[in-house]
This record gives sequence, C-alpha cells and structure tokens, in this order.
Amino acid sequence: MNTIRRAVRVGGFTMIELVVTMTIVGILAAIGVPSFKYITTSNRITSEINGLLGDLQFARSEAVKQGLPVTVCASSDGATCNGGIDWESGWIVFLDSNGDQIVQSATEAVVRTQTKFTSTDTLRPSNGTFGAITFNREGYATTNSTATVTMLLHDSTLNTQWTRCLAITPVGALSTQRVPTGNCT
Repeated sequence: MNTIRRAVRVGGFTMIELVVTMTIVGILAAIGVPSFKYITTSNRITSEINGLLGDLQFARSEAVKQGLPVTVCASSDGATCNGGIDWESGWIVFLDSNGDQIVQSATEAVVRTQTKFTSTDTLRPSNGTFGAITFNREGYATTNSTATVTMLLHDSTLNTQWTRCLAITPVGALSTQRVPTGNCT
C-alpha cells in the first residue's frame, strides 16, 4: 500500500506579511495624523470667529430693523456684560434702548447668547480696550475707539497659521481674515 501524503497548508499570515502591513499602516498614520490635527483646529477656529461675525451682523441688522441701538458685549453669565475683554468666555446680543452698553433687565431684552468656548482658544481685541460694540439705528458701530477695532482669535499655541482676525470699522463694516494672508493687528 502506498500512502500518499498530502501537504496541508495552514491559513494565516507570515511574519514578513504582518511586518510589511504594519509598516504601511505606520507610514500612513504618520502622514495622516498631522493633517487631521490641522483640519480639526482650523475648522474649530473658523467656527468660533464666524460665530462672533454672525452675531455682530445680526446685531447690526436688528439695530436698523428695530430703529434703536443693539449691543454685543463679552458676558460670562449670558445675562449681563462682564466689562472685560475676554470674549472667549461668551457674549450676548441685547436691545440697548439707551445705548449705555449695560443690560437693564426690565426694559432691555437679551436676544442672543454665546456660551464659553469649549477649547482653550482666546478671543481678544488687539488693542485690549473694549468689551462691547453697539450698533446705532443707522448700522454704525460704536466702541470706545474711533478707529477700526480688530478682534484676534488665537489657539493655545499662538500658532499664526490658525490665528483669525475680525475687523469692525466705525461705519459698521465687518470682515474676517487669516493672519498669514494679511496684517490685521
């Protein structure tokens, strides 16, 4: 009797195949992770500056529509202006019938609130002197400065590739830009 032996092949990966696959995955991760960090940080920063831009545009249009001053100010409690310059703690938009940049709860309604940033980003005026912007019934902006006011939004690393600025002119025009493409200080 002839016994025929058949070779049985066991399924699986060889050590070389496993090492090559892990090397390829490592290279792709090394390329992809920094890009992912850039995208997420850039999107967060853009979203935060656009939130303020949208609320300022809303305040300006409400001032014209209502025919009375509307103020946007830094606020940490969502009900009153905190008088500070740390806009990353949040802000409110309110109908400011007497234009004094102070919420009188009985007569002046808060129409929008923005809560504190969940990140460690900072949003501050470049000259560090104002905590409120009021738009009059004609849409003109009033701050304690007669020049264009610029707000700078920085991430915690102060990396200029993620810095955004928002300019507010005395006539109420609003614009944003990335710092590397322009000088907004």
